[in-house]
Amino acid sequence: MSVSLSPLIKFSKVEVKFSDLVYGLRGITLDIAEGEFVFLCGPTGSGKSTILKLLYREAEHTQGVVTFKGKDLGEVGVMEIPKLRRQMGIVPQDFALLPQKRVWENIAYAMRAVGATSRQVRAAVPGILEQVNIAHRADAYPHQLSGGEQQRVAIGRALINNPKLLLADEPTANLDPEYSLEIVDLLVKLNAAGATVVVASHDMGIVDKAQKRVVRVAGGLIESDPGVGNV
Repeated sequence: MSVSLSPLIKFSKVEVKFSDLVYGLRGITLDIAEGEFVFLCGPTGSGKSTILKLLYREAEHTQGVVTFKGKDLGEVGVMEIPKLRRQMGIVPQDFALLPQKRVWENIAYAMRAVGATSRQVRAAVPGILEQVNIAHRADAYPHQLSGGEQQRVAIGRALINNPKLLLADEPTANLDPEYSLEIVDLLVKLNAAGATVVVASHDMGIVDKAQKRVVRVAGGLIESDPGVGNV
């Protein structure tokens, strides 16, 4: 697919400093264009999850500039954060499904939480379930699903606002290799359908299979990035 030249996401000399001795990021610069699929790879504590958290404002940078769609995220007030997040699909490290609700109810509940009407929910949920290939398990409860199926529901929940940006933090960390490949295939399909996808992962099996841009992060620095050449 064609990729826009203007960056959807831009990090300019971004630092996250927790204390005089502890840094999350150490002055990184990174551009991600609309329509790209980017893996952020590195060991635990390298800073890859921090990059994602800056985008949906779970974390704040202490120096530099982070922009999304041209907007400086450092200027986003606390009351504006929910509106910002509704432009993104966020897949957390754990599935975070509601155990007492069935698959379709987990999706419906997330939609109602952001203000969708009952009619909108009824119209949208079947399509979302089809999109992530879990419609056949719509009436199952989370404990009745495999790990891969639970992750599909979590991704489906992230799609409720038809986001142009999908952020996934270690989406295969708790999955067997078979299910991990299913999830990366799903993310690749969502990217092909138009979503920009950014995945933090240390699972090199899925990274190698996807054959997408890989940004390697270590010690809060970008170690290598084929998007700009090694840094």
